Amino acid sequence: MLRSGIDEGNGVHRLFTVRALVVAVIATAVAVAEPTVERVEPPFWWAGMEHPGLELMVQGESVSYFEAELECAGVRLVETHRVDSPNYLFLELGLGPDLVPGTCEIRLRNPDGGEANIVYRFDARRPGSAQRTGFSSADVLYLVMPDRFANGDPSNDSVPGMLEEADRANPDGRHGGDLQGIIDHLDYIADMGYTQVWLNPVLENNEPEFSYHGYSTTDYYQVDPRLGDNDLYRELSAQARQRGIGIIMDLIPNHSGVSHWWMDDLPSRDWINHGRFVPTNHIREPLHDPHAAEIDRATFVDGWFVPSMPDLNQRNPFLATYLIQNAIWWVEYADLSGIRVDTWSYADKHFLSDWTRRVMTEYPNFNVVGEEWNNNPGIIAYWQRGKERNDGYESDLVSLMDFPLQIALRESLDADETWNTGIVVFYRALVSDFLYADPANLLVFADNHDMHRIYRQLDGDADLFRMAMAMVLTTRGIPQLLYGTEVLIDHPPDASHGVMRVDFPGGWAGDPVDGFSGEGLSPEVADTQRFLKRLLNWRKTSDAVRHGRLTHYAPADGIYVTFRHTDSDRVMVLVNKNADAREVPVDRFAESLYGANLGVDVLTGGLVGLDPAITVPGRGFLILELR
Repeated sequence: MLRSGIDEGNGVHRLFTVRALVVAVIATAVAVAEPTVERVEPPFWWAGMEHPGLELMVQGESVSYFEAELECAGVRLVETHRVDSPNYLFLELGLGPDLVPGTCEIRLRNPDGGEANIVYRFDARRPGSAQRTGFSSADVLYLVMPDRFANGDPSNDSVPGMLEEADRANPDGRHGGDLQGIIDHLDYIADMGYTQVWLNPVLENNEPEFSYHGYSTTDYYQVDPRLGDNDLYRELSAQARQRGIGIIMDLIPNHSGVSHWWMDDLPSRDWINHGRFVPTNHIREPLHDPHAAEIDRATFVDGWFVPSMPDLNQRNPFLATYLIQNAIWWVEYADLSGIRVDTWSYADKHFLSDWTRRVMTEYPNFNVVGEEWNNNPGIIAYWQRGKERNDGYESDLVSLMDFPLQIALRESLDADETWNTGIVVFYRALVSDFLYADPANLLVFADNHDMHRIYRQLDGDADLFRMAMAMVLTTRGIPQLLYGTEVLIDHPPDASHGVMRVDFPGGWAGDPVDGFSGEGLSPEVADTQRFLKRLLNWRKTSDAVRHGRLTHYAPADGIYVTFRHTDSDRVMVLVNKNADAREVPVDRFAESLYGANLGVDVLTGGLVGLDPAITVPGRGFLILELR
């Protein structure tokens, strides 16, 4: 008898099997000798889900030659689907309102009476699971690359059966960071003021090299054993919630890893696009261009990202459902507060519509952010829920990463002030908010794991770095900071990805500097850490910044002034790019001041008079709570 589910002892996804008692000649003399069902995915499900159906992928030698039967209250076998490979069956189940938590038996029979039995489990959902609240503008996301953050369990640095072993001396290799290391430092993360942790992918990446980044999935239901296991991931989520922190999962429906187990025996000939490496053109504009050639669209969507990442064909209905259910499974299993979707527009757009609709149907208050790396706000806006489009496309995607604003932030701080360059570039990027259905639900950031750190982008200029932090943490949207930003992690200007994804100092035994405890930090770095801690924790108390409207004023003479405001809470932010301090008359801002004549500097607690002018330090800023 085959039991499907998570092994409660260690959380590793295993399927325990007893060989089916089958020795027969089946279907036109095809010999099937004691087949074994290797996998059933999803490994288990839940009673009480909103969607009334479930697709089971059954994988094992010659399973397609068997007939499926099901006896279970509240579950019916709608249809059995066979595909190109004889080693797969897709079982379409209907789930009724009378389904209760427990087990169901699925029998696979051959004509001679032999059978393989699958015991499939339906669990009870957590109370209030469907009503969970996703991340929002009230939060600040801390982006953590697990392999580069902290090594809490050195025993799993190298694991038998995993193709790449740990080598901390190799910038492109695995360094040993893991989920236990994140658990060990949740108090630090909470104390700094972060309220959500977005982890780069944690699922198995059993690739021979460059596997540390996590974007080449080789098992969609298994945490990489060099990071921990499924139970530990769920424990991380539970302990984070105890500290008021949500966990956001990074998922990749566009592609798998070339070493994924199904690559040796694809269910269908069309499971992956092209069947071999044909590169994408990485040009997303044809998806929106009314004049585009169809071949340009197809090359973008169906091409492979790189040779090690086979492009999945989401037009295959069984694969599409597989990917949709996988996302819902992890939300329910690990009690997630959000999903970040990698390379959003590279996947089939109609699949993406179905994917978001299904996820948001199960979790109406949830949040999903898509990565669409483009500097055109019109292209970003196209994908957001509530946007009216000329082609009638519908999307339930709540949030997108605001790359246009990130690019504008760097350009606004890095360039000299002229009538057309400097801080006005950031202002103009925000003017484009009229294109978005919900600009408050855009993810704003100064950098991430795929680019040079903002401190390095600004040539190590501490003043400009602090301006960037102030602008990201006070503008509209959902702010995200990259791990180690608070301790000024740096790298050479020409750093490759492996080099710029440097380890967090203090995450490994014997590190000479410890960013968690502060031991060994230089005075400048320690001061930066205190600065960000103060700003992050203040932000948690400010309704104006977390939920308020944004009003800004066209920059003049290197001065940019913004207001965040609710009916009862107002914050004024003044940025001065000039080398010297400037007196900024307040009469221009009367409509936003509402008569306030006093402000509290949120970083120092000092009182600042507002009439007739405010003194803003050179190459600096003020964040004032208005009184």
